[in-house]
Amino acid sequence: MTNKKRIVIKIGSSSLTSLHGEISRRKLKRIVEEVVELKEEGHEVLLVSSGAVAAGYRKLGCVDRPTALTEKQAAASIGQGLLMEAYSEYFLSHGYVASQILITRSDFSDEKRYMNARNTLKILLDRGIVPIVNENDTVTIDRLKFGDNDTLSAKVAGLVDADQLIIMSDIDGLYDSDPRKNPHAELLLNVHEITSEIEDSAGDPGTGVGTGGMKSKIEAFKITMASGIPAFLGKSGIKGLIGDAVSGTAKGTYFNPSMAGDGLDHRKQWIAFNSGPEGSVTVNDKAKTAIVEHSGELHAQHVLNVSGRFKHGAVVRLKDDRGEEIGLGIVNYSSEQLSNFRGLDVTGMDGNAKAIVDSEGLVCRLDFPMPAGV
Repeated sequence: MTNKKRIVIKIGSSSLTSLHGEISRRKLKRIVEEVVELKEEGHEVLLVSSGAVAAGYRKLGCVDRPTALTEKQAAASIGQGLLMEAYSEYFLSHGYVASQILITRSDFSDEKRYMNARNTLKILLDRGIVPIVNENDTVTIDRLKFGDNDTLSAKVAGLVDADQLIIMSDIDGLYDSDPRKNPHAELLLNVHEITSEIEDSAGDPGTGVGTGGMKSKIEAFKITMASGIPAFLGKSGIKGLIGDAVSGTAKGTYFNPSMAGDGLDHRKQWIAFNSGPEGSVTVNDKAKTAIVEHSGELHAQHVLNVSGRFKHGAVVRLKDDRGEEIGLGIVNYSSEQLSNFRGLDVTGMDGNAKAIVDSEGLVCRLDFPMPAGV
């Protein structure tokens, strides 16, 4: 038997729905059967499943997938129930229980809620349940959305210490250029670094059913690679794809970080990908060198400017005097306190004698390829 793994599988709308936008029970049944095979081998499996809006919009009376936020939310409220009903039915027929987890970005941006979600998912996985995660489209407004389930799946993979992320798509991997436009485009079998050339080659969304395109998948793989989690991208609908992806024999693209399993810890993952910085602190060159080269602490005498209003414990962006972002950190003082003693040596002035940002609360941007929009 293969080594036991914790596997996160992202299933896009196009992998679950028919050409008419309804749930394809045939497709869903096949996916469940492949997941069950992994469960029978001893693996833990978590699904990040799209499909709620696609499954519900026709029953809402829409001919085409809605674009208005209120209609999408209404369609999701119908479709999410249909989706979970189908998942539960098929998993129960094999003796497994499925659970539903609906998440919003604000659940990740609050550190306590982030850790609570982690603990809940850990209990479910430990007890053999198959968690099915989706964004809570019914109540989420655009500015609080993850944007797509590619990003959500990568963040969930980090949240649960996954050994692998599998993204099932309508394309059979990452190509060196858009295969729909270039018939000579070549499939990249293994990727160890997301280069600017790879980002430039990412195209637009491939279908009218889903919301994610190759760009969103590239952003997701940046997160997994920074977190030390191997990932795979392949085409859904191919029999045995999921099992083959786990065994390393599937056709598609494998994204292998140079140090698998040796990425950012949970706290730094939260800082880097989920926290939502509340302000910025500009530092001098001495501090920049200490942060970038030595992961050192930031002290008040090296602070040049403070921007924004934030409290003790907030995450802020760290910038040099040219405005270049060099890192993210959790501050030990409020913006008001920082503004009052920036540039001063405050050692001994505070009973705790804390650094502005200590090395345990710092994620240096130059240490890994951080996705845009963090």
